[in-house]
Amino acid sequence: MTKKRSRRLQALLEKVEERDYEPLEALNLLKETATAKFPEAAEAHIRLGIDPKYTDQQLRTTVVLPKGTGQTIRVAVIARGEKVTEASNAGADVVGSEELINEIQQGRMDFDKLIATPDVMPQVAKLGKLLGPRGLMPSPKGGTVTTDLVSAINEFKAGKLEYRADRTGIVHVMFGKVSFTPEDLLVNLKTLQESIDRNRPSGAKGRYWRTVYVASTMGPSISVDVNALRDLKLDEAT
Repeated sequence: MTKKRSRRLQALLEKVEERDYEPLEALNLLKETATAKFPEAAEAHIRLGIDPKYTDQQLRTTVVLPKGTGQTIRVAVIARGEKVTEASNAGADVVGSEELINEIQQGRMDFDKLIATPDVMPQVAKLGKLLGPRGLMPSPKGGTVTTDLVSAINEFKAGKLEYRADRTGIVHVMFGKVSFTPEDLLVNLKTLQESIDRNRPSGAKGRYWRTVYVASTMGPSISVDVNALRDLKLDEAT
């Protein structure tokens, strides 16, 4: 059974040509096709030539978006002793030790990012079934298991994102809000592209970049010219 498209989406789809758009052109069109009645996010969906079932073809890392995410990020920290005070002074929204672990077990989820110090990870591990499906489980690769709490809290609040390739080799990332200027969205998208290139898995063979699509939360997908994006210099994007 085919899903029926709304009149709104059908009208927006007619604005998108079946071709690869220059990056800035694509982002201007993304803004034009964002007509929902709420502040939409700008999303990138990037298909890579990797098979994540092999450990040397997995991609999971972080990127700091220079123009931020447009979101207010609530950061929770699980630590012990002086590190609890350090996290609180650094601006963490939720801070605790074993009692916070218990509260999370009982359903507390009023945060967007969870950071933990290495010494509490054996206890945090029992939250895996709760946090894993929500993408909240702390990990060293994601920059959320660390002793440098001040830097981690500041970076995530300023626009640091964790991203990963899903099991089909596609990276789904929110790289800003539709309310951003096309130029600011381009700076964030270019930074994301450079991060994906820099963290290319060692086992990736052949053509690494397959397709890049951008879209607003409720808008149509717009194909971006991969080579034009990769050839772009960041100073040209600003």
